[in-house]
Amino acid sequence: MSAFTIAVAGKGGVGKTTFSSLAIRHLHQATGDVVLAVDADPNANLHAKLGVTPGRTIGDIREELLAEADKLPAGVSKQEHVDYQIRLALTEGDGFDLLTMGRQEGPGCYCYVNNILRTFVDSLSEKYQFIVIDNEAGMEHLSRRTTRASDVLFIVSDASKAALESASRIASLAGEMDLEIGRIALVRNMVAPSSAGLDRLDGFDAVYSVRNSAAIRSGSVGSESLLEIPEHDPAYQDITKAVDEGRELARR
Repeated sequence: MSAFTIAVAGKGGVGKTTFSSLAIRHLHQATGDVVLAVDADPNANLHAKLGVTPGRTIGDIREELLAEADKLPAGVSKQEHVDYQIRLALTEGDGFDLLTMGRQEGPGCYCYVNNILRTFVDSLSEKYQFIVIDNEAGMEHLSRRTTRASDVLFIVSDASKAALESASRIASLAGEMDLEIGRIALVRNMVAPSSAGLDRLDGFDAVYSVRNSAAIRSGSVGSESLLEIPEHDPAYQDITKAVDEGRELARR
């Protein structure tokens, strides 16, 4: 069975990485399985919210390949070498393995790095029960097909008009492209309890509200892990509800 895969998208600064890290924590705690956590944002910070130091990134591996293209081991294909190097680059955490895309140093587009990421995640989909992909801000990852297939695409937004419009554009683009997405859900992040009633919106299969969290706000200035957030935290409870509903619907 292929892994249950969550992709997380949205405008910059709306809480994508917070949602991703707490989804990873919940999936591990609820099932006991190790989750594959993928930081697909070149401006990587998922590791900080998960409380680990990232290892080598896919961007690093790309630069090494360019610099040492003529020094590959004899009898080993380029793809086999890349797969081996990426497996070494996985960072083991408490209930997750983290793969970080990172930046590339040289000029040019991210096409090759994205292709490595897609190919490797596809190959691992049979080895993990759960995959969570924290994408970069905006819509570029969709046009590059960084997120090619997912059971749920959670698009995170705050209460601002710009963030909601960005979320709608991402949902529209995802619908237009040849992507294998089971459901597209809007996550209205850090809302007041009195405004948490919206549950339907055109272009989305579901709408979830994540309440304000004093515990998350207090750590937002630094790079503290979110894995110690209390289980009764309102934002954590709301995120677990959204993830569990996505899992349940994917089983049908």
